[in-house]
Amino acid sequence: MVRPVRKLTAHLQNRKNDFAHWKTAFFDYLRSECRLSDNTVAAYERDLRRFTEWLNGRSVPALKIADLSDFVAWLHEQSLAPASIARHIVALRMFFRYLQLESVLHENLAELLGSQKLWQRVPEVMSPPMIDRFLNAPQRFDAFWRRDRALLELLYATGCRASEISNLALRDVHLDEGYCLCHGKGSKQRIAPLGEMAAQAVREYLDNERPRLAAAAQSVPEWLILSRRGRRLRREAIWELVKRYAIRAGAPATISPHTLRHSFATHLLAGGADLRQVQEMLGHASIATTQIYTHVEQSRLKKVHRQFHPRA
Repeated sequence: MVRPVRKLTAHLQNRKNDFAHWKTAFFDYLRSECRLSDNTVAAYERDLRRFTEWLNGRSVPALKIADLSDFVAWLHEQSLAPASIARHIVALRMFFRYLQLESVLHENLAELLGSQKLWQRVPEVMSPPMIDRFLNAPQRFDAFWRRDRALLELLYATGCRASEISNLALRDVHLDEGYCLCHGKGSKQRIAPLGEMAAQAVREYLDNERPRLAAAAQSVPEWLILSRRGRRLRREAIWELVKRYAIRAGAPATISPHTLRHSFATHLLAGGADLRQVQEMLGHASIATTQIYTHVEQSRLKKVHRQFHPRA
């Protein structure tokens, strides 16, 4: 009876060391049981891919807390932002917690990793004149300039994320009433107001370009912003378009769709909007997340003071 027991022990040990299997099972667990969104799961996949690179074939159950500390130090060497390192640690904690639930690990050593201290970093914001040049960057010689102008107007008018604009359906947009229904993180819905200029840009796109784009699809598309093949314009394509028009407008190369979200919030606060109202429009669960934009406005005022005050 000794041999079967040894075989069973060896089988269980091999199963514990099957890192690829447990990663796949973990992502299935996040989708099915934790009900996390596809974007969140994709972020965890990217983080654990970097952990796999660092692991380099080593056994996860054999790791010590010193090894995990070395992993965090390695992340610093990759010149990652503090927020990105913090997210990697959260992903690792969740993965190790799952392995503990599955009896692969006896304890979750990742819980002992200290959280990264995140210093307040003022997000990049475009000035109103720069915004005007940027929104007018799509021109008639561009293949789908009305679509692109509607896309840029929507990003700035609503403060929506690129993924949220990508997932906007026709039924979500109410131009006459001046709002759209946004589907945010965690499948939460919120109403995002539309300005008249954004609504006009969307109308021109719907009347002139979208029918031509929709005709290229195999079935009637439900999405608002379409690709040249009549499909939903992916988040990655939105990033590429924003980068292209930012360069044309003379904006910094670091401009991204999230820069428009930052600009949206900062310009609202500068105009006198209430912080709670901005929180609701951005879809932030905590007002602490929205408060960073008050630092943006304060830093702008300090810059103006230094520039123009005779004794600054």
